[in-house]
Amino acid sequence: MKHLFCLTLLFCFFLAKAQVGAGGGERKDSITITQVNGKKILYGTASYYADKFNGRPTFNDEIYDSRKMTAACNVLPMGTWIRVTNLSNNRWVIVKVNDKLHERMTRIVDLSRIAAEQLGYIGKGLTRVKVEVLEKVKTPQKK
Repeated sequence: MKHLFCLTLLFCFFLAKAQVGAGGGERKDSITITQVNGKKILYGTASYYADKFNGRPTFNDEIYDSRKMTAACNVLPMGTWIRVTNLSNNRWVIVKVNDKLHERMTRIVDLSRIAAEQLGYIGKGLTRVKVEVLEKVKTPQKK
């Protein structure tokens, strides 16, 4: 009887762990948005594009180039310039949002390979970042 109780307790523990990992409880890659002195600041997890996307069109029909300072983001509009700071080493880059992440993605940004290299997290794949909105580039009106 004692073994059955222990097995049941162990099963409940693993079930609870699986639910947290599947979306229950707090997620490590959640996005926090704040305003500081009128500037929008976001905190979350950054990833970077897989090599297979190089040369493919982005959401706004630009061709993705792993050597350009660009990012995908679902929270900010296309054309927004952002400063992304790696919170583990305080390195930062400035990139332009020109793509969107998959709709179910909960990360804050997906950076180009060169931007991720400059932030120093290529070996890790993911890192916690601060994203500061700098400006939205206005596209010229067609006449």
